[in-house]
Amino acid sequence: MSTVVVSPAESFSLKISEIAPDKSISHRSVMFAMLSKGVSEIENFLRAEDTMNSLEIVKNLGANVEDDGKIIKISSNGIQEPFEILDCGNSGTGMRLFCGLLSSANGHFVLTGDKYLRRRPMKRVTEPLMSIGAKLDGRKNGDLAPLSIRGASLKAFDYESKIASAQVKSAMILAALRADGVCRYREPELSRDHTERMLKGMGADIKVDGLTTTVTPLKKLLEPLKIRVPADPSSAFFFAVAAAIVPGSQVILEGVTLNPTRIEAFKALERMGADISYELTDDRYEPVGNIHVKYAPLHSIVIEENISWLIDELPALSIAMASANGESIVKNAKELRVKESDRISTVVEGLRACGIEVDEYEDGYKITGGALKKAKVESDGDHRIAMSFIIAGVKCGMEVSDLECINTSFPNFFELLSKISETEFTE
Repeated sequence: MSTVVVSPAESFSLKISEIAPDKSISHRSVMFAMLSKGVSEIENFLRAEDTMNSLEIVKNLGANVEDDGKIIKISSNGIQEPFEILDCGNSGTGMRLFCGLLSSANGHFVLTGDKYLRRRPMKRVTEPLMSIGAKLDGRKNGDLAPLSIRGASLKAFDYESKIASAQVKSAMILAALRADGVCRYREPELSRDHTERMLKGMGADIKVDGLTTTVTPLKKLLEPLKIRVPADPSSAFFFAVAAAIVPGSQVILEGVTLNPTRIEAFKALERMGADISYELTDDRYEPVGNIHVKYAPLHSIVIEENISWLIDELPALSIAMASANGESIVKNAKELRVKESDRISTVVEGLRACGIEVDEYEDGYKITGGALKKAKVESDGDHRIAMSFIIAGVKCGMEVSDLECINTSFPNFFELLSKISETEFTE
């Protein structure tokens, strides 16, 4: 098990153009290419373990893939029954979206993943899909992978979700594209909307009215994607937090998606007192631009709304909360307990090890800001926990173990970190 020791950083000023490409958009780009006629071209695809697994699955589903290292070209004659079991690695996004994509395809498909993914709940996707005629099964009555899917005819639906989840919504939208009538999906609050934006950009008949998404089944194949994947704001956010907690520091994060459902964590950090500005540079499939973050003293915040918009960034935001003045509270975030780790428990345990007072709740926690102290923290195989406490190390020094998971989303994380902090690795 690898370990890194991070040294406290001096004030820094950086312009970063090498932030990892967006993971969510990378997953979707290769999947959605399977629904198009012609050759899709994907530039700046995230070459991390999770997304490369999705690309490999697309190949196993019969797509022709050409990859010169810069642009991936994908053409498909429809989804073919694979010879291989389809391995999603560590990606809940991959597994849940492939459930929707494959539920109406002709053939039998088996989805699996690593030991962490195989213990994550899947019934939130399998249940609504089975209610419209999908034939899915798995361990614990379809709640745990490996999952078996036999393509079936799907019924039109009017479904109201009890949770705001982009993964559930996306799976149902993908199923709706080949259902037998117009479908409607409602959610309790707006979740991330990459699927709707990208599919509409390819010509799908998708309408969004408040919290209701209406999908008309495809009458023909979609137009191919021609997309440059923007930088991932979830990855960029680690360096935003670093600039926000190290006095005198600033960072410009270039080419990041500015989709409102993806930059809520930046807005929260801004409300805490950080000096943040945004510059729009492109707006085809997604609004894209630059984010400028400058240090300023932080104060406490209460996070209880739009949780689905910043669920992935809450561990890193918690490091900012621990460095802020006052008591910060996170509520309505029970979804954190079913991510790559139980992120409520891992955040609480890690911050307590750093000398921070934390109260744990079923759906969140309360953090009393103070002086972070160097500690030993294990990631529990969760890439966002690992990177969050490594970023805490630029403030106070830190020893973090179980680092292999970082390759699932941000392969050049340590390369960028080396520009602001010294690190030492051990086994």
